[in-house]
Amino acid sequence: MTTDEQILEWFDYFHKYPEISWKEHKTTEKIASILDDLHISYRLFGDVPGLVAEIGEGEEIVAVRADIDALWQEVDGEWKANHSCGHDGNMSMVLGALLRLKDQPLMHKVRFIFQPAEELGNGAIAAFEHGAVDGVSHLFGVHLRPIEELKLGKVSPAIHHGAAIFLEGSIHGTDAHGARPHQGQNAIDVLVAIQQMIKNIYVSPFEPHSAKLTKIVADGGSMNIIPGNGSFTMDIRAQKNTILNEIQVKIDEGLKAIAQQFKMDLDWKWVDYTPGAEVSEEAAKMAEEAIIETLGKNHLAPHVITSGSDDFHFYTVKNPQLKATMIGIGADLSPGLHHPKMTFNHEALLDASKVLAAVLAKDPSSHMSGQ
Repeated sequence: MTTDEQILEWFDYFHKYPEISWKEHKTTEKIASILDDLHISYRLFGDVPGLVAEIGEGEEIVAVRADIDALWQEVDGEWKANHSCGHDGNMSMVLGALLRLKDQPLMHKVRFIFQPAEELGNGAIAAFEHGAVDGVSHLFGVHLRPIEELKLGKVSPAIHHGAAIFLEGSIHGTDAHGARPHQGQNAIDVLVAIQQMIKNIYVSPFEPHSAKLTKIVADGGSMNIIPGNGSFTMDIRAQKNTILNEIQVKIDEGLKAIAQQFKMDLDWKWVDYTPGAEVSEEAAKMAEEAIIETLGKNHLAPHVITSGSDDFHFYTVKNPQLKATMIGIGADLSPGLHHPKMTFNHEALLDASKVLAAVLAKDPSSHMSGQ
């Protein structure tokens, strides 16, 4: 079986047997079995799914991360695990790179990280805590991109994901009869004030960002009861982590002011934070060189800037010294990521594995900026 045929066979398996976040036990077993067959040493995370493998010799360590979980979504009326984000492809590309590199002489170590639970946004933290990037100087990620970002044959050396965070809040007031509103505290008034507060948040117009209510609930149970209690959620995004933090501060201040204005108890908490990309120019340059050397300059695409998010960027939050970039792969992917019927051209996996092998084989010390 050729390398290309093997990569596509692996993809077919992962696509056929998806597993949701924190349940990727069979997927982990399959990857371990593949590594056993290739005589590659690896270490299981143990208490959570996932593992790391390593080849090569030397003090420097370059790493690549593949996320291994699938989404839980409705497909043709049935709720099921589904690889509509392309993690089946990510695993196949990274294993393909390992297959291409395993018998090559390397002057440094190359680590392959198979990480669980990217879709829940906290798998990278667990992998970090299990030592996935200990000693690593350069970290690379890889992800298929929608056709509107990259077409088949185009590869980007960096994906600039945005930062995202969500807020859950609740309002605690007193119901009142519709004829006597002065006897209660109207949660709907508070919700309207929250909506207006969000629309009055201003940060630099040169920085992409958004803040919006995504759910509001206030129901007294009858048309003549003014509801005193309610709940709401928000979705906040920004291209830069600093801008997201600035918006968070403004929202916290605004909610405190609204609670004081209406003399009502207002509770909220921030959940599911995913940081924006902190792309290393050095790592992106290594990826750019690998794309040109492997596929040719006509296959090189500009950096991709997207409002989507990925927990890959927790690695650089946890270790700011880590030089990281995520490589974007054009595959004519449509209708879009997370669409239950997402499809793409599988030939993209083959070129992507070659690019990954090339960048991972590069001597990191020759690209050090000295900073």
